[in-house]
Amino acid sequence: MRIVNWNVNSARTRVDRMTDFLQRHDVDVLAVQETKCTDAQFPYLAFEALGYEVAHYGLNQWNGVAIISRVGIDDVRTSFPGQPGFAKDPAAPQDVEARAIGALCGGVDVWSLYVPNGREIADRHYDYKLRWLYALGNYASTRLDVPAVFLGDYNIAPRDEDVWDMAFFEGKTHVTEPERAAFDDLLDLGLSETTRQFTEGGYTYWDYKSGRFGKNEGMRIDFQLATPLLTPIGGFIDVEERSTKGASDHTPVVVDYEVGGDASGASKASGEDTP
Repeated sequence: MRIVNWNVNSARTRVDRMTDFLQRHDVDVLAVQETKCTDAQFPYLAFEALGYEVAHYGLNQWNGVAIISRVGIDDVRTSFPGQPGFAKDPAAPQDVEARAIGALCGGVDVWSLYVPNGREIADRHYDYKLRWLYALGNYASTRLDVPAVFLGDYNIAPRDEDVWDMAFFEGKTHVTEPERAAFDDLLDLGLSETTRQFTEGGYTYWDYKSGRFGKNEGMRIDFQLATPLLTPIGGFIDVEERSTKGASDHTPVVVDYEVGGDASGASKASGEDTP
């Protein structure tokens, strides 16, 4: 099963790019983040015309997540248990945002995730981000005995080599010890970072500003974390998609899986360490 995660930075703006990508790469399941639209505004028909089913969760012009599948969509969930909410005003209701959607696709429990950005270390949004990640870990720990993948924009660069210049990020979010510890906790549960073994050295995000893409000044912040019943057998980052006019600032991350095996199998077979 070919499963892809992609922060598209507006589904309506990039619907043609998304449909072209699905056909060009023979995708089974596409997990989308930052659709930036309500459920009523999402362009369902463009994907249904290609034989895909769509589950989307969007509340306004911010956030928004979707799962686009040609292997079925069942048991759709628009949040995970314990998922915290957020409002800028601490006295206002802390409503759950459209940042997670899960569905069964061809027997695999697929979760499209848009982890909070964190904004600044002193911002309430940073604390929200950490609480969100720890709640995700609590839920993921209950899904280790089924084929499941938690994929999307994690807004974390777990290692120094996942950013183009650590000095540039000093004092900023995405690289702090608490964020990295929260990401590592997900791996310690038994989830496998299946993307890294096929995409070592590749970034998944380049800011639109300052010609970052042309200078390859990027970040690796988009990941797929899979349970042991999914075996990764191949994958790549589609950097070419990011290079063309009108692209999202993120690029698609592609992983091929066999369902029902040991997620460390591919790396063991190739003599690599399990990520």
